[in-house]
Amino acid sequence: MNSSATSTVASADTAAGVAVKRRKKLHQHNQYESLIPGLPDDIAQICLSHVQPSTLYSVCQSWRRLVYSPSFPPFLSIYSLLKPSKSEEHSVQFANFDPISAKWNLLPQPPLNPPLRLLLRHRSFISRHLPIQSVSVSGNFILLAATTDPLLPALSRPLVFNPLTRKWTSGPRFETPRRWCVAGASQGVVYVASGIGSSYNPEVAQSVEKWDLKSYCTKYSCNHHDKNKVWKWEKMSGLKDGKFSREAIEAVGWRGKLCMVNVKGDAAKEGIIYDVGSDTWQEMPEGMLVGWRGPAAAMEEEVTYTVDESKGALRKYDPGSDSWIMILENEMLKGAQHMAAAGGRVCVVCGGGDGIAVVDVTAEPPSLVVVETPVGFQVLDVHILPRMNQLDSESKDEC
Repeated sequence: MNSSATSTVASADTAAGVAVKRRKKLHQHNQYESLIPGLPDDIAQICLSHVQPSTLYSVCQSWRRLVYSPSFPPFLSIYSLLKPSKSEEHSVQFANFDPISAKWNLLPQPPLNPPLRLLLRHRSFISRHLPIQSVSVSGNFILLAATTDPLLPALSRPLVFNPLTRKWTSGPRFETPRRWCVAGASQGVVYVASGIGSSYNPEVAQSVEKWDLKSYCTKYSCNHHDKNKVWKWEKMSGLKDGKFSREAIEAVGWRGKLCMVNVKGDAAKEGIIYDVGSDTWQEMPEGMLVGWRGPAAAMEEEVTYTVDESKGALRKYDPGSDSWIMILENEMLKGAQHMAAAGGRVCVVCGGGDGIAVVDVTAEPPSLVVVETPVGFQVLDVHILPRMNQLDSESKDEC
């Protein structure tokens, strides 16, 4: 074969190779663009929205991207505060556990200058962590109270993280920044009460404030930048005394009320209930108080669960009989520190912060699995919120 023919064949081979690559690239592009061949994407999305996200995630890249897109109904996932297990540094990471990919992802740090610095240990409290208090409201994670050096309230205003926008924003400035307080939420309204500021003050220890998000938030996103609407804290009817300023206390939103006890564990305690509709306080029913022996949480503000931290027993409250009904007992629940409930699951921070026990209370019998904490970290708190939207750079792996 002469050189001219060889050149022609080589050129043809090159052109054929380019054409093959072009067709392959076009095919891949079409694969990504077309969720279901023969259907417009908007129709395909409606069809696929009825399929379990875990199934879609395992099929192909385009479906995986769809699961994390703003147009796909967000599934629930776990949000936690993490601290290094063996470090005394005041470093806290905000993290999300995605149950579909079974991976932990760090949230962006709040864009503060200077950076947020939360005190976890102090020589005056060697045997315990200083509390960091947060709530979940209307699909948002809200950081409310913590301590900074030298034993002062760390936050002058709440910090709000929206999983679907992946952004932090600031809430309204507190009337009284506080720490070691009561923190809770009911019907889209955040409440803080009691606690201490820079030092103990009886007036602060009896005060109650609320911040209503409902008027300014959709289910999963906040719209508080409307110039005609101003977020603010409002003073409510105060407590009769300062007995709820001793510890960081979770106020559990339940059927239009906030339920709380002032001491953890089996020690003698007091329980009170705040009616958010009438702005009044009442004593907690005896049966509810007696069985409240650890962290508590309410599922959709309808059913309240608690863990007896000494026995590792998960129970739910029956208001009709004023008693607690056993759900299950498990070693992993002993020493429980915090818990959250949503979507038929109760998530409990295990003793020492080494893992999160997830109980499916809709199963018969109820089942328990443990989400392992990232290596080298302990869990400080837990919430259940919509999954984060995924950045393009995070969803390029082929199935």
